[in-house]
Amino acid sequence: MKNRIKVERAEQDETQQDLAEAVGVSRQTIVAIEKGRFIPSTLLALKIARHFNKPVESIFILEEGD
Repeated sequence: MKNRIKVERAEQDETQQDLAEAVGVSRQTIVAIEKGRFIPSTLLALKIARHFNKPVESIFILEEGD
């Protein structure tokens, strides 16, 4: 699964730490999600999408074979 978290953060001039605090996780969790090493839970994905005020499908993109 791909994601646009880094792009969304850049558009809002937000750090990984800012996002982590806003959604209640560690900065390392945000790093792992951005790099595709960790797939967030449904709850966390929804919190991230809500933080950016976008639908979850516009932040997280399923790839062929996922």
